[in-house]
Amino acid sequence: MTDQSPGSTGNGAETAHPQDPRRIRAMFDVVAPRYDLLNDLMSGGIHRLWKRRLRRLAGRPRGRGLALDLAGGTGDIGNALAASGWAVVVCDPSEGMMSKGRNRRAGPRLRWVCGDGETLPFADGTFDLVTIGFGLRNIQDRQRALAEMARVLAPGGLMLCLEFSQPAPLIAPAYGLWQEHGIPRLGAAVSGQPDAYRYLVRSIQAFPDQKTLADWMRQAGFTDVFYRNQFFGIAAIHGGRRPAATP
Repeated sequence: MTDQSPGSTGNGAETAHPQDPRRIRAMFDVVAPRYDLLNDLMSGGIHRLWKRRLRRLAGRPRGRGLALDLAGGTGDIGNALAASGWAVVVCDPSEGMMSKGRNRRAGPRLRWVCGDGETLPFADGTFDLVTIGFGLRNIQDRQRALAEMARVLAPGGLMLCLEFSQPAPLIAPAYGLWQEHGIPRLGAAVSGQPDAYRYLVRSIQAFPDQKTLADWMRQAGFTDVFYRNQFFGIAAIHGGRRPAATP
């Protein structure tokens, strides 16, 4: 899956990202041809349910109806938003992932832009909705990326983040075994890229828990912050709004 840096320190500062962003971008370029298939195999297809829930939380278009799907990869979330009436910009640093998406999901309501989440190539207040699905953990400076998402949102706009999180103790041991042994072996067998899926496991294990991410969102300027656990906390959908403009 698409898919902190290894965690945060006690004062909220992040440690170094486990891999150089250029290597991560190159890794996604390589796995792009089998990426969607592997997502289905590794999750049993449940990632599609989580993405449908994100789309429902996004709702129908409002304002100018402009949405940004950051780290949008092959565009599955962007395509779902476009089907709901949004005009969507899919933004991702991997040309390989976006090329795969363009070949499958070209349409008048989708635009594809190569860009980095830490320095988004858009003006302040451009979008009424920003989504990011399984991409935040692959950004080196997550707190800066959250601030960028708040910046490009119009006042009152909504941000939704679907990401792996910390599972409930009930299922944590079994899930840990699947991470350590199942995911790398399946990834190696289908994609021929075992290192990519070992990185995937490390990035999931290092990502902060639900409350920490909610705190980061508030620090970035979001209000009305919430999160909803998915499948006992294996993933979570976080949401927040850019404050409405004062009269």
